[in-house]
Amino acid sequence: MVLDNLGSSLRGSLDKLRGKSRLDEEDVQEIVKEIQRSLLSADVDVSLVMQLSDSIKDRALNEEPPGGTSARDHVLKIVYEELVGLIGDSTDIPLQPQTIMLAGLQGSGKTTTSAKMAWWFSKKGLRPAVIQTDTFRPGAYDQAKQMCERAEVEFYGDPDCDDPVQIARDGLEATKNADVHIVDTAGRHALEDDLIDEIEEIESVVQPDLNLLVLDAAIGQGAKDQAHQFDESIGIGGVVITKLDGTAKGGGALTAVNETDSSIAFLGMGETVQDIERFEPNGFISRLLGMGDLKQLSERVERAMAETQAEDEDWDPEDIMKGNFTLKDMQKQMEAMNKMGPLDQVLDMIPGLGGGLKDQLPDDAMDVTKDRMFAFEVIMDSMTEEELENPRKVGASRVKRIAQGSGRDEETVQELLEQHRMMEKTLKQFQGMGDGDMQRMMKKMQKQGGGGMGGMGGMGPF
Repeated sequence: MVLDNLGSSLRGSLDKLRGKSRLDEEDVQEIVKEIQRSLLSADVDVSLVMQLSDSIKDRALNEEPPGGTSARDHVLKIVYEELVGLIGDSTDIPLQPQTIMLAGLQGSGKTTTSAKMAWWFSKKGLRPAVIQTDTFRPGAYDQAKQMCERAEVEFYGDPDCDDPVQIARDGLEATKNADVHIVDTAGRHALEDDLIDEIEEIESVVQPDLNLLVLDAAIGQGAKDQAHQFDESIGIGGVVITKLDGTAKGGGALTAVNETDSSIAFLGMGETVQDIERFEPNGFISRLLGMGDLKQLSERVERAMAETQAEDEDWDPEDIMKGNFTLKDMQKQMEAMNKMGPLDQVLDMIPGLGGGLKDQLPDDAMDVTKDRMFAFEVIMDSMTEEELENPRKVGASRVKRIAQGSGRDEETVQELLEQHRMMEKTLKQFQGMGDGDMQRMMKKMQKQGGGGMGGMGGMGPF
């Protein structure tokens, strides 16, 4: 996730305060210095770093912590509130007819973002259309068309026309029945005058309700000048941060938000059209500090389950809580998990399982887990319908046959069966729970920083 190193550094510094009931100036100074180092190494602008660290220092030294609150929790609350204040609110994106224009340098991810945003709007019940006006970059038209086909949204472009302004004009007419128009513009390797002139002309034709600046999370200190020039030219109402699945530092994007006096609209990660999420500052900073983000997690779970059910109408996820939990149910759950995005992102959303716990895992831990899930999927594909419905019938001879058929060893087949038994046992603990019971359990998880997951040991191998 963006600023992952920052989150790790902050958590490490805060952990030094464990066991302390009071803070002294030396403690606060050490925390503030660590915050400064972390933010500067993440490419956040120096003036912003000083503003943030001074505010944290002042509050930590002068505010009295509530009764019964540890020094660590008091500072954690201050850091959380100040980081949320630095990032600001999420860009207002009303679910109504509108035109959005994307701006940014070449390679920032505008074309991919246009299709992802269109997919997002389509899932909200609106009819979006992408208008591709980039005549500068070879392959832009084909890339945009292919991604829009994957997103199953309307697309307009004209590979035979070299006038982007005319394409924009024709595109609005051709897609006039769409609710949301997303106009993708050309980028350059640098902020050249012809790029600015072109985008100003397109803006005059499409008259967008909102201009979004698309920034690669690795932009670094160059974000300040880029954001300033685009803002002066067309006015930037929000920022989209892309490529968060890499090792990008991300601080430049925060600088751009401050420079344009705007906010963050979307976060993009991964290559598929589904790899986008609406930016929510509270959840974003909560994940950064290892506190989880249950709202975003529940949205991903709901979407993934709905998509999995749509592919197999005979399967109803609610049946899992009513009767027997079969291997077929487990298979469908794994399909849904794959639709939720990279596992490390999902873990970040679970209180106590992201952040600090992830810091202790080997670098390849997530890869090992993905390999295990893939192996389980291959094994289940080698099972008969009877075995998937009644896994207890799978004895030694069947294990041997399944292992041979799937190309996996017998030990891995046994691991799958054991994993199923543990998940079945865990789900039985939830059967019969009312909504009130579930809500109390979730609140307990949040208060315990995820400690409540201890009762779900059946999920351990994942």
